[in-house]
Amino acid sequence: MADAGMLRFHVPEPEVRPGGTPDFSDVTIPKAGSVPHPEIDVDPRDIRDLAFSIIRVLNRAGEAVGPWAGLLSDDELLEGLRHMMTLRSFDARMQMAQRQGKTSFYMQHLGEEAVSCAFRKALAPGDMNFPTYRQAGLLIADGYPMVTMMNQIYSNEADPLKGRQLPIMYSSKEHGFFSISGNLATQYIQAVGWAMASAISNDSKIAAAWIGDGSTAESDFHSALVFASTYKAPVVLNVVNNQWAISTFQGIARGGSGTFAARGLGFGIPSLRVDGNDYLAVHAVAKWAAERARKNLGPTLVEYVTYRVGAHSSSDDPSAYRPKAESDAWPLGDPIVRLKNHLIQRGVWSDERHTQAEAEILETVIAAQREAERHGTLHAGGKPSTRDMFEGVYGEMPPHLRRQRQQAGV
Repeated sequence: MADAGMLRFHVPEPEVRPGGTPDFSDVTIPKAGSVPHPEIDVDPRDIRDLAFSIIRVLNRAGEAVGPWAGLLSDDELLEGLRHMMTLRSFDARMQMAQRQGKTSFYMQHLGEEAVSCAFRKALAPGDMNFPTYRQAGLLIADGYPMVTMMNQIYSNEADPLKGRQLPIMYSSKEHGFFSISGNLATQYIQAVGWAMASAISNDSKIAAAWIGDGSTAESDFHSALVFASTYKAPVVLNVVNNQWAISTFQGIARGGSGTFAARGLGFGIPSLRVDGNDYLAVHAVAKWAAERARKNLGPTLVEYVTYRVGAHSSSDDPSAYRPKAESDAWPLGDPIVRLKNHLIQRGVWSDERHTQAEAEILETVIAAQREAERHGTLHAGGKPSTRDMFEGVYGEMPPHLRRQRQQAGV
């Protein structure tokens, strides 16, 4: 019987604090291949269980098993492995550049490479992503030039955004990458609005919304679900559950819902959880959700269960709020190692070829970095022109800005 005495305020607590032993015993991991693959037009009420399970394809032996397997060829998987390896190498060089004072800020993707790299290959040209700051894999996997990404990070004279955005807040309409916003969750409802506009204009393009587990506590997340479900917007609603917001564990934002995917059930949205460190599973679920959207069957909410191995950003020290060895204890492993082992198991890859590929990719990344740094870095070399702050905003510059530009002499 509940205590009828004095009320007590409840604050969720993580399983372990710094100095403790990492514990993921509460993460229930189904056997790979055990979760069913529903028909594309399934009634959301018939797949409620998928919001509480985890779709997995790769088993512990590196084999692809179950009904979600078999969508990608060996060549496509080798390409996917290279994309993830490139993103990881890119991350390492840019993190080092930040420590060297060449840029003011950086955010790594360490441990989360499969989520964005695999998802991008499930989309079609013209589809639009509304990303957070940890989906650079969408650009890498779509062939966006690393030099251009680095120019933006350095805010140099070749920065395509003219120094108007924080480092790593990329933008590319041609590559389906909507301008990143530093305000949490705003992109979620924008994605739904863009998808609705695509449907209203009888277009064929769909949208993908991206959000982290912590930002689901923002009101825009819930508003987006209302509009997406009401108007059956052609949008994939992605939630990247990497276990930690900047300093708080996922339980703060998740509340008592059990999983983030379960949030979609109350809106009548089909909701799935997928192993975010399994490239094959991520791609298969993304393909399923994208096809639903393209067939006018409405939105799908997908929760990617993964782990943020690195710090939240170059300004963060995760040792202050979680055990240092926690990432090593994460039960779903490393996405690059898992895909590598799968390809070795299939006989199309080897440890020797992997080591060689790492060296080749690092050489390519370093060459791109050298080219970008010829255009300047944070404290050296060319910068965007001062006049750029006055241009590209208004079709016809208002008088007060013309006066300010004249006063600035630019």
